[in-house]
Amino acid sequence: MEKRIGVVAILIQGRESVDQVNHILSSHNHIIQGRLGMPFRDKGVQVISLVVEGTTDQIGALTGPLGRLAGVQVKSVLTGYREDANENTEPS
Repeated sequence: MEKRIGVVAILIQGRESVDQVNHILSSHNHIIQGRLGMPFRDKGVQVISLVVEGTTDQIGALTGPLGRLAGVQVKSVLTGYREDANENTEPS
């Protein structure tokens, strides 16, 4: 399978799903390269942006369960860049 690089935006309204979101993110930390979270406490909204690198199946396994949570919206954008997931990109 081919690996892709992308961005995942997560919007959480209210606090009831925050623990579940963090549990899902922790279980997919192997594809998360960067994470930025910003709470808008006065508006009751949390925004999380992720930079991910993984196969489309791995990214879907992250975004699918998130999108099924109450009060959570998820959008992802993947680059056209593709890398064979079996290649070793480390210099020799």
